[in-house]
Amino acid sequence: MGESNDDSIPTRASLLGRLKNWDDQASWEDFARTCSRLIRGFAMQSGLTESEAKEVEQETLLCVAKTIHQFESNPQRGTFKAWLLKLTRWRIADQFRKRPPESARRTASSRLEDDTPTIERIPDDSSQNALWDAEWRKNILETAIARAGRRVNPKHYQVFDLYAVRKWPATKVAKEMGVSVVQVYLIYHRLTKQVRKEVEYLESKLD
Repeated sequence: MGESNDDSIPTRASLLGRLKNWDDQASWEDFARTCSRLIRGFAMQSGLTESEAKEVEQETLLCVAKTIHQFESNPQRGTFKAWLLKLTRWRIADQFRKRPPESARRTASSRLEDDTPTIERIPDDSSQNALWDAEWRKNILETAIARAGRRVNPKHYQVFDLYAVRKWPATKVAKEMGVSVVQVYLIYHRLTKQVRKEVEYLESKLD
């Protein structure tokens, strides 16, 4: 099982730089794979419905496409991670504003209390920052695992997925995959090293 290749990791200099070219479909697909789930998950954690979160995802990616030149040319915007959070929060606020007033919803539904979050209930900055950090780490790990998995033996990746991600006992994984328990541990150890390298690169280049 080979070590991770640095060139396979999207970097701030390479991936974000290539996003300036709207015709670079491969780079945009790479970026979408890395960040779409993050944006959508954060939006739902902030109180939006799945359909609203998908709209936030699409609008945020579109906003990135329109303004990526400004980010690259203006270092005062800070890290890409912080910049993407700002764009996502704006789109989330837009979704809350699109909802009808609470009074109208209560009248229409004849409910005494509406449990649907409103824009006034959006978490404060500190809460959202903590939530974004948690979603960011989760997304980075899932993306790192997927990237590592694309460059190893499919059977080894399946062993890793069953043991490390789905938390199957090593004996059950060994029986299911037709390998020994020792092989399960070896595959887990080797692939874990690759995943850690992927995480380090993603964090250093996209943070």
